[in-house]
Amino acid sequence: MKKNIFLSMIIGIGCFLVSCSDYLNVDRYFNDRQDMERIFNSRDYTEQWLANAYYQLLSYNLEIGHVRFTLTNYSDDMIFTEKGAGVTFSDFKFGKYGPQYGGNVRDLIARPWDQSYEGIRQASIFLQHVHPGPEITEEMCDDLKGQAYFIRGYLYWLLLRKYGPVPILPDEGLDYEAPYKELAYPRNSYEECVEYISEQMLKAAELLPLKRSSRSASRPTRGAALAVRAKAYLYGASPLMNGNPEMASFTDDKGRQLISSTYDEEKWAKAAAAALDVIRLNVYEIYTSPKRSTGGLWGAYPKTVDPPYHPVYSELTWKEGGWKDIDPLDSYRALFNGDLYVGENPELIFSRGDNQLHDEYGIQSMSRHQMPVAKAGGWNCHGITGKQCDAYAMNDGSPFDRATAPKGFTTYDGEYPFLRKDVWLEYANREPRFYASVAFNGANWSCTSAKDANNRDFQTFYYYGEDDGRKIVSTDDRWIPTGIGMMKYVNPKESYKDGTVYPKVDPAIRYADILLMYAEALNELTSTYQIRSWDGSETYNVSRDVEEMKRAILPVRLRAGVPNYDEIGIGDPYASADELRKQIKRERQIEFLGENQRYYDLRRWKDAPEEESQMIYGCNTTVPREYREYFYEQVVVSSVQTAWSMRQYFWPVSYDELKRNARLTQAPGWPMYD
Repeated sequence: MKKNIFLSMIIGIGCFLVSCSDYLNVDRYFNDRQDMERIFNSRDYTEQWLANAYYQLLSYNLEIGHVRFTLTNYSDDMIFTEKGAGVTFSDFKFGKYGPQYGGNVRDLIARPWDQSYEGIRQASIFLQHVHPGPEITEEMCDDLKGQAYFIRGYLYWLLLRKYGPVPILPDEGLDYEAPYKELAYPRNSYEECVEYISEQMLKAAELLPLKRSSRSASRPTRGAALAVRAKAYLYGASPLMNGNPEMASFTDDKGRQLISSTYDEEKWAKAAAAALDVIRLNVYEIYTSPKRSTGGLWGAYPKTVDPPYHPVYSELTWKEGGWKDIDPLDSYRALFNGDLYVGENPELIFSRGDNQLHDEYGIQSMSRHQMPVAKAGGWNCHGITGKQCDAYAMNDGSPFDRATAPKGFTTYDGEYPFLRKDVWLEYANREPRFYASVAFNGANWSCTSAKDANNRDFQTFYYYGEDDGRKIVSTDDRWIPTGIGMMKYVNPKESYKDGTVYPKVDPAIRYADILLMYAEALNELTSTYQIRSWDGSETYNVSRDVEEMKRAILPVRLRAGVPNYDEIGIGDPYASADELRKQIKRERQIEFLGENQRYYDLRRWKDAPEEESQMIYGCNTTVPREYREYFYEQVVVSSVQTAWSMRQYFWPVSYDELKRNARLTQAPGWPMYD
């Protein structure tokens, strides 16, 4: 995989990860200004300044990567056992990451805030000073400004999603001669933050190109700007932020309520229209991989397993509206496992590319933390919950039902698609996304780049005492307490033991997300609204249009080799907003596993109090192979238990920041400093 432009721009550029208050640092500002004219008359220095702003999207502002940076990638779906974050999974789930803690926990709280405001500062100064000149053409200047607007808006989006309403600092700079207490800023309301992000992304969209060359594929485009705008509007329309009296205590320093207690349905219409803006660009499409007519039973790329016959979809090609000529398994897993460059993926709207300067911290680390220790050289410490495992449908799209699922074991390799010998039959005949994501007990690991044949095409079992299972006597954290592993980011060729490791591409925003967002927003409407398009060129009539929702959802389902909701024997969910809402939530749970979506979805839907407080179940990892049938009895996994309190809706602000900014209020439920 070629090193992408996003990282090549920033390698070697020094940066400081400082707090919001350092944005106000007079000495630093004037030090920057000493050479401002020289900097912005040089193309190289100008791009280096912008690259420093880009840098703030890495490290603690990653969305997918090591738990040290991305704790919000874990919810009721994924677990971890490594201690690199300075906090255990249970500590995280019990909210033990508040401002009263130090060390790595303190970094988890403070550094995303610090990085974001440093990037906002960099982008704001850039926008004040960048100009055309001998080395920078008008066209180039517009593009660079568009990128800076995007960075500024995106960093505010990351802040809003994690911390809730945040202070919006003046674009034009600050009065550095004013007393310090006057330089403190309160939180803006959630609505103000959403509208500011929308404004930034509209400015970016006007200046950014529709498409990028492969060499610049990780720089934002018009579609990326409009997609972030759509996500901000969707969150603003969601129950946590739209008519939620439970958040009445979330106020600024003057007592102004920051989240509206009055419900406004039109917010959903604005979110739908913003998603439609992205769709109407006609740039993006769901990625599919062609059907493979050859290939062995195992190995990295086996022969395509066709979905169960459907009288329509099995007879039509992808372009015609079917799955006849695609491989559903490869179509999904290739999005995450390094098989595609950024520029090769028509579904990718925005990506950080190879999203970290250190392989062990970014998205590439996801695969190693999922892979077995003994034969693959992995860390074997990322798994999924029983709830997530059961969420995946059967291969005909019907819901998995544990009560009626077959029991027993396969008797030979290939008795069922994707299963080898001695695999529990509950894992048979599941939808392709299951086999692309879940490392169930007895799953096959291809690892075809391994030099030693014994380390290729092997099964891994998590029974008690096995190489990758729970140990008889061990303090090692490299085993999976639920007995259900994960392989979503694993390339079928790679091996950390004696083979090749493949860089991964960060799927920050995918077109599948936009389609499901569009359907979700439409589903909440009871009236028709007239909403102008992003550029004012047309007016959309936005309403709960069943055919529009079907058209949005179907491509995501077809790529996964399963029919639409009204074709799987559960009635017609499209006839009921409540029923369709349940289906869309489940679709997002499956489609976006491990993409830092579930944690925030549960919160914006206000489902977290129920979903995040449930006991975590999994397999019985105390069972050895000789009693293997008892391994699959669902048990409460004590080491990864969870709890819920209202304060976990938003992350706290660090004590240091609260002390520095006298007007900043703490998020509800978290302690203020003494």
